[in-house]
Amino acid sequence: MPLLEVSDLSVRYDKAQLLNDVTLNVDGHELVGLVGPNGAGKSTMLRAISGLVRWEAQTKRGATGDIVVEGSIRFNGEFIDGLSAHKIRERGLVLCPERRRPFRELTVFENLMAGAYLETSSGEQQANLDRCYQLFPRLKERSKQISGTLSGGEQQMLATARALMFKARLLCIDEPSLGLAPMLRTEVFAAISQIHASGIPVLLVEQEVGKVFEMASRNYVLSQGKIIAEGSAQQLMADEGLRAGYLGL
Repeated sequence: MPLLEVSDLSVRYDKAQLLNDVTLNVDGHELVGLVGPNGAGKSTMLRAISGLVRWEAQTKRGATGDIVVEGSIRFNGEFIDGLSAHKIRERGLVLCPERRRPFRELTVFENLMAGAYLETSSGEQQANLDRCYQLFPRLKERSKQISGTLSGGEQQMLATARALMFKARLLCIDEPSLGLAPMLRTEVFAAISQIHASGIPVLLVEQEVGKVFEMASRNYVLSQGKIIAEGSAQQLMADEGLRAGYLGL
């Protein structure tokens, strides 16, 4: 059984169909890529998996129009599509969102400890903190610095590290290289590879398709809310129409 199994997932915001019968899975050892053009629904996919879209449906109905979510999501053998976002987080499915979003007025250390709010063991908190500092030595150097003053790359490192501060069994990462300089992109991708090598499966949404193909064992291509292709980098690259129309390669 896959660690994550998404079946026939559809999301509609009022009259806009953002996802349409999407099915995908991630096994317990994989790094899986989710790629596609801007506006394809990739971020909505991760938000739906992590429970944030259903939270919006419950809290914003009537203010922005109806939000309808259909389909099923099973994680580690349990159906989680009816759970709140924090309950899904407790089970180890962790979202590292697009555009970093640190608590800008808090220090780096305080941001990391905020990520560990569900962890009651001080020993586990320290072990996770040490691991994050090992992955991102720059965060240790800046542990007392206010997060809002960090560079974009450092904020991405902080967002990824914060997501790892409590028992991540699957890490979903949304556009980690967005807006970063090439050197910082290299550091962030290297850290993601290390996270995966440490035994944590990863579902990666990323605009830099070539880099995803280097890292992922399998990939899904999403366009206009639908999965239009699935396979290894070699399989997808062999399709000339797919390369030209959707991958930009």
